[in-house]
Amino acid sequence: MYIDKRVTDGKDYGLNLFKSDGGACLNWLNKRAAGSVVYVSFGSFAALEVEQMEKLGWGLRRTNSHFLWVVGSSEVDKFPNKFIEETSDKGLIVAWSPQLEVLAHRAVGCFVTHCGWNSTLEAVSLGVPMVGIPQWTDQPINAKYVEDVWEVGLMARPGEKGIVCREEVERCVREIMEGERGEQIRKNAIKWRNLARGNR
Repeated sequence: MYIDKRVTDGKDYGLNLFKSDGGACLNWLNKRAAGSVVYVSFGSFAALEVEQMEKLGWGLRRTNSHFLWVVGSSEVDKFPNKFIEETSDKGLIVAWSPQLEVLAHRAVGCFVTHCGWNSTLEAVSLGVPMVGIPQWTDQPINAKYVEDVWEVGLMARPGEKGIVCREEVERCVREIMEGERGEQIRKNAIKWRNLARGNR
């Protein structure tokens, strides 16, 4: 069920939001180094603007990190021209993933998220640093908590028309994955994970 039509047995071809492809995602993650993958998911009801999809995509590519991106079938046409083909060596794009299992995987070092409450709690409880790109309702408040209160991530700042530019995506992801601030954010994420588990 890879969006770029990669198949292994001739059966998983094309998109199906309701088909579990958890094994494929986890197998792909198993081949990556610890903390090396950026997981990207904006929830089941996300509908990013075409321009935002483009900026996010090229920003991810500029980080040179491996990424696992969950994209609904209605969003596929919003990818930049040739993006999927040009990033197939670094990225895996799927229509669905088992989010808790993905976030718990040792390979995941950063979660690019809309900061919906469920996703935020899952990331905090599993100790995964976040890059927040909030869209609506409670998400901006959740993203503020992620950055300013719990200090377990960064909130990407939008520019013109409310779009987060590729440079900002790159800056935030690189800071989490490679930067000095990211090191402290990772420590904070572990602290909150331990608190969530009842460990002090």
